[in-house]
Parts: sequence; structure tokens; C-alpha cells
Amino acid sequence: MTKKKAKGKDTKKPEDKNVKKQTEETQEDDLQSQLEEAQQSAKDNWDKVLRAQAEMENLKRRNAKDLENAHKFALDGFVKALLEVKDSLSMGLKIANEEKATIEHIIEGLEMTDKVFLSTLEKFGVEMISPTNQTFNPEFHEAVTMVPMPDKESNSVLEVVQTGFTLNGRLVRPAMVVVVQ
Repeated sequence: MTKKKAKGKDTKKPEDKNVKKQTEETQEDDLQSQLEEAQQSAKDNWDKVLRAQAEMENLKRRNAKDLENAHKFALDGFVKALLEVKDSLSMGLKIANEEKATIEHIIEGLEMTDKVFLSTLEKFGVEMISPTNQTFNPEFHEAVTMVPMPDKESNSVLEVVQTGFTLNGRLVRPAMVVVVQ
């Protein structure tokens, strides 16, 4: 019986080796395919990273160019609006140099030009400060002189020497005023 057992064991072992060998080959094939898939995935991800970096660089360049153009041409609308004022002044000078020109026509042209100029400033958030008969406000007014007047309210603006201006609510130039003492 021992011989038979020994023979039986010998016959089983070669089969076991073949099965083991096939299993190892299958595992090797699986590992090889997994490695190839991982390498392909890594390559695809690397391509995606490079494309994303290139897109970010392009976006940075575009934004830098847009910002540069915004700074360069920020006053474009304002300049175009001021050209209307320039045209009005040119027409006024042309009429003033004619032989038929009268003082009334010149004054009328100057008043129209002043209105065009103020409306242009208002379009861009510039407001005029002209505080006649209002209470003196040191945040927006600069007192040039103080005049004693018993019949007027103390600390009120009597006269505006030079108008002031604000830009979107922020003081650009204070109004120079004469204040009642």
C-alpha cells in the first residue's frame, strides 16, 4: 500500500504543478494587463494635466491683455463725451469771429456750452457743489472768508466763490465759499 500511495502522490504532483503554473501565468497576465491599464490611465491623466496647464496659461494671458486694455481705454467713453463740449466751444468761437456776432449770441453759446459740459460730467457721476444759502459743511466746503451779517443766519453760505465737485459721492474739489459769521 505504501507503494501505491507513493505512486498516487507522484501522479498528483505533476498535475498540481501544471495547475499552479497555469494559475501563475493567469495571474501574470492579469497583472500585466492591470499594469498596462494603469500606465494608459497615467498617460491619459498626464495629458489632461498638460492641457489644463496650457488652458490656465492661455486664460492668464487673456486676462492680462483684457486688464491692460481696460486700463488703457478706461477713459474712452469720457473722452468721447468731452468731444461734444469741444465741438460746442469750436462752434461758439466760429460764431464769435463772424462780423454779425453780438454779445448776446456769444453769451448764449457760452451758456449752452456750459450746460453741455455739466450734463457730460453728470453722465459720469460728477456732481457740482454750489451751496448758496445752505449751512456750511466743512466736509464739502472750504471757507475763504467770514463776513458778519446780523440779518443772515450764522454759519450759512453767503456766496460761492468757486463751485466744488464730487465724483460718485467722493469729494474731488471742495466748494470755496464766503460764510456768514
